[in-house]
Amino acid sequence: MRTVDVYLDDRLAGRLTERDRNDYEFAYNAQYLADSETPAIALSMPKREEPYRSSRIFPFFTNLLPEGSNRRAMCAYFKVDDNDFFGMLEMICGKDCIGNVTLRKEGK
Repeated sequence: MRTVDVYLDDRLAGRLTERDRNDYEFAYNAQYLADSETPAIALSMPKREEPYRSSRIFPFFTNLLPEGSNRRAMCAYFKVDDNDFFGMLEMICGKDCIGNVTLRKEGK
């Protein structure tokens, strides 16, 4: 099982988990949910207590990944298979992402 923490404007919004190769979950952080002023991380993932589950990584997260030659170069540098989308998300943890969402390894 692999996990990454999801931050919106440097505030912990939730956690993305790969339970198995075809079992993904995104759960909002309880404190983030309790604050009525915090927005959803994406229009496709409104705030709710029940975790989101999917057999593939949610498109919102794969859209944070670099594309084309940048993706290939980063995968080669970090030795990540370019078919391992969760591995690529771990690869960009702590690095600039598009917009105000950032990913961090759990607890870091």
